[in-house]
Amino acid sequence: MAGRNPGTELELGWISKVHVNRPAVVRHAEQIKKWRTVKGNWQAAWLLKAVTCIDLTTLSGDDTPSNVHRLCFKAKHPIREDLLKALDMHDKGLYKEIRQCREACGEAHMKTILATGELGSLANVYKASMIAMMAGSDFIKTSTGKEVENATFPVGVVMMRAIKEFYWQTGNKVGFKPAGGIRTAKEAITWLMLVKDELGVEWLTPELFRLGASSLLEDIEKQIFYHVTGSHALQHDLAMA
Repeated sequence: MAGRNPGTELELGWISKVHVNRPAVVRHAEQIKKWRTVKGNWQAAWLLKAVTCIDLTTLSGDDTPSNVHRLCFKAKHPIREDLLKALDMHDKGLYKEIRQCREACGEAHMKTILATGELGSLANVYKASMIAMMAGSDFIKTSTGKEVENATFPVGVVMMRAIKEFYWQTGNKVGFKPAGGIRTAKEAITWLMLVKDELGVEWLTPELFRLGASSLLEDIEKQIFYHVTGSHALQHDLAMA
C-alpha cells in the first residue's frame, strides 16, 4: 500500500477560502465525455488497468455465504485465463489477484466516504475532501454506491483537485475512489483518463486509485473477450461477475 497520510492540523482559514467555479467544472466534465475512444490493443490495455483498480464489494443485507464465496472466486480470477494468455498477460501478478486480504492492525489505511450527493454543492465537496484529508484519510471515496446520486465527473474533478492541492501543500498523496453508477468499460476508461489528466500517471495505481464498481468487471471481461475472439460472449462463456 502507499504510505499513510499523517494528516494535518485543521486549517479553517484554508477551508474558508474555497471557491468552486461550477460552470467551468461542468464544462470540463462534459469535455471528458467527448474524448476520443481508444480502440484495439490500447483499449484492451486500459481495460486490464481498470481491472486492477476495481474493488469487488457487496453491501447487500441479505448476502449468503455462497454469494460471498462466488465474489471471492471472481476477485481471484477476474478474467478468464485463456483470454489473458491471448493477450500475453496470463503470468503478470497485478492480474492474478485484484485484491488481497491484508491485516488491518496498527498501520491500516483509512478510507472516508463523503456521500457527495448529500453535500449540496461542489464547494462543499471540496471542503469535505480537504477536511477528511487533514484528519488523516488515506483514501477519499465519493459515496457508498447506494445513494440517489453517486460518482459524477464534476464531483470527481473537484475531489481530485482537492487531492492535488493537499499534495502540493503537504507532500502527502491521498487516494481517490469513485463509486456508484460506473457500469461500463467505456465509463471505466473515462475515469482512468480523468485521473491521468488531473493527477498524473503516478495516481494510476491500485494504491492510489480504486473503482467502486463490482458490476463493472462483467462488462470489462465481455469487452476483452470480444477483443480477443472477435465475437460477443454468450452467457456460458464467462463466469459470473
